[in-house]
Parts: sequence; C-alpha cells; structure tokens
Amino acid sequence: MIRSATIHDVPRIQEIINSHAELGKMLFKSIAQIYESLRDFAVYELNDEMIGDQPLPGRIVGCTALSIIWADLAEVRSLAVDEEYRGRGIGRRLVEWAADEARRLQIRRLMSLTYEQAFFEKLGFEVVSKDTLPLKVWSDCVRCPKRDGCDEIAMVRILRDVPMIVMHQAPPTPRGVSIPVLNEMVED
Repeated sequence: MIRSATIHDVPRIQEIINSHAELGKMLFKSIAQIYESLRDFAVYELNDEMIGDQPLPGRIVGCTALSIIWADLAEVRSLAVDEEYRGRGIGRRLVEWAADEARRLQIRRLMSLTYEQAFFEKLGFEVVSKDTLPLKVWSDCVRCPKRDGCDEIAMVRILRDVPMIVMHQAPPTPRGVSIPVLNEMVED
C-alpha cells in the first residue's frame, strides 16, 4: 500500500535512502532534511498482519518524494526500495504515485536525475540534456561529492493528459525585479 509519509516514518525513510546512498546511488539525507520535506514523501508499506479485520502497521519497504520545481515541472526524488524487496514492482508503483500526484497538482512534466535509465525508460521517461533543466534542480549539487563530475542522467516524462500551463509574467518592479505587486488602496 502506498500512503503519505508521517513523522513516524522518518527514521525508516532515512534508513532506506541512506542504504542506497552508501552504494553511491543517491545523496545521503539527514533526519532534518526528511522532516523539512516530509509533505513531499510517500511510502510503500507492507501490511501482512491483521487483528480481526484491521491491518497492523506494516513495514516500510520503499519511499519516494515529489518535489515541485516550477509550475510545469516536478521532480521524482529519493526513490528507493529496500534491497530485499527490489524487483517486485514497488519502485514502479511509487513512480506512478508521483505521476498521479503531479496530475492532481496539474503539473505536466516529471523529471528525475538517476543512474537507472532503463527503469525510467520503461515508465515513459526520456533522456534530456541537463542544460534544459532549471538551475533550481541543481541546488542539491553543492552537497554532492560528484558535483564536479556528475554522471547522473537527466530524464523527463510528459504527462500528456495534463494541459499545458500558460504562465503570465508579473510586471517588473521599479528596481527591475519581476514579482507580483499589489496596487495601493486609496480610501475615500
């Protein structure tokens, strides 16, 4: 079962992510980093045991996060499945959870930085040049030991059932910074 993560899941999420980080497949995550982005996370929980007709809390065996980058782009992040449970379709279901969440939010493009090109290609992602992605994507790179020789593959999936968004530019402020500005209200 896939569900939104709770604070009780944080230690297990960290354990799963960091087991992959030890293999060089992703960045290590601190407890604080996971708490900070907990609303982005979903977990895959196995519920094997029942008391009567109620399932007992299960074992978390996988996780992922969907991070919003921009109005038309979200990133599938921290996708990890416990080694013992790999090859059972859990990773695929977690990516589809992220795609469904992007659809709910009306975000048309999903991206991933990955070493698992074949896995993501099976799910409709295509390799793109890293230069086509916004700089915000690279904010984690400053903490990465591979930052000067990044070998991750950038991949994007278009959710064609989500309409393209038309983004309007806010008028520039007097100093040239483009942010929304409220008109001054004048009382009679």
